[in-house]
Amino acid sequence: MSTSTVSKQIRTPGATSAANAAPQAATRSPRKAALASWIGSAVEYYDFFIYGTAAALVFGKIFFPSFDPVTATIAAFATFGVGYVTRPIGAVVLGHIGDRYGRKKVLTFTLLLMGVSTFTVGLLPTYGQVGIAAPIMLVILRMLQGVSAAGEQAGANSMTLEHAPPHRRAFFTSFTLSGTQAGLILATLVFLPISALPEDQLLSWGWRIPFFLSAIVVWVGIWVRRTLPETPAFEQEKSQAQGEKEAKLPFMVLLREHKKSLARVIFAAQISVVSTIFSVFTLSYAVNTIHIPRATMLTVLVLANVVALAAIPAFAALSDRIGRKPVFIFGGLACACLIWPYLWSISQANIPLIFVFGLLLSGVVYSAANGVWPSLYGEMFDTRVRLSGMAIGTQIGFALGGFAPSISAAILKPGTDGWIPVAIFVSATAIISAISAATARETYRTPMNELGKQ
Repeated sequence: MSTSTVSKQIRTPGATSAANAAPQAATRSPRKAALASWIGSAVEYYDFFIYGTAAALVFGKIFFPSFDPVTATIAAFATFGVGYVTRPIGAVVLGHIGDRYGRKKVLTFTLLLMGVSTFTVGLLPTYGQVGIAAPIMLVILRMLQGVSAAGEQAGANSMTLEHAPPHRRAFFTSFTLSGTQAGLILATLVFLPISALPEDQLLSWGWRIPFFLSAIVVWVGIWVRRTLPETPAFEQEKSQAQGEKEAKLPFMVLLREHKKSLARVIFAAQISVVSTIFSVFTLSYAVNTIHIPRATMLTVLVLANVVALAAIPAFAALSDRIGRKPVFIFGGLACACLIWPYLWSISQANIPLIFVFGLLLSGVVYSAANGVWPSLYGEMFDTRVRLSGMAIGTQIGFALGGFAPSISAAILKPGTDGWIPVAIFVSATAIISAISAATARETYRTPMNELGKQ
């Protein structure tokens, strides 16, 4: 080929545009994936968390017999936990689909399923209207929410991790968890004016409004995700997947080649106990047992999650510089310590200290673990089984978090020191999480194509 021909090719406008477009697309894709994950997670977990708030404030009074308030509260928390029972099942199914056919298909399905099941909760009759059929229908819809949530975080985390620049994987992947916090903020903000309604209006029609609003937020999430491309790592894996390299059954490959990593994720994911205790159990304990105003505790939840919106990406960026493990371990051990003064301040009805320790616990130190786990867990697996590994490992681990409010309500003792067994329970799970993370391989400098290698 002559020099003039080469020059012409170099000067060809189309070729020049394509060359310029490549780095621009490479820059846009991580940001677009992070934005889509953030919004999708916010939508998904708005739906998931309005259920938790309603379980703490309302469901025990309208979906169960009223002769025993304590039993009704435990039962309402149990319906919250039931959503975590189906999450491992959803993780296996949706993990298989995501690892075989693409992350994007899973993310569209999870939004639709969560939106439909959440909206339908708002249509349910109460126990006083249809008897035992009411809690049965509630449990079925909560189980569907669990299936959806199982695929959402793992799918969004895999999508963002595989789009992210090598040196900023934790930062970009943390936007999934920032979206989760935004969903909790939105859910709590919606419930703030609803909770101010007179009791009879709250229990008759007011509680339904947040569930009906899910139709709007789900539409927003689907609209944002509609043009998101599949990840480069997944496309490369599929193009190279021939013969023995193709994971036709990702679940079996996961069990055969990644048993230790899967076990680490299961135990590390028990850090989620801190989240559900803070957002669900302490809300009920403070309002129904200590008689702190609902608006006060909901405000604590909102402010803690506003702090977390900044803290999560900050801790994730720190882990891109010093490693995943030290940041996660710090978060776990600090949570084990701070749960004590937070529960104590609630038992004393000390409002200023509730705000101080609540913001430190959920807003700051829990964000250290919360912001890092998407990259820490995702980097334990290779592309063939990443979504399955994250989904199955986290959802089995999260199951304890789902039932943590019920467990805590059952072990709560009478009196001002009755919270101590709950603090022991939370501390133990947080320490286990930190120990599990400490046994993992540090991966913050490991190239994408070498992740998950045993």
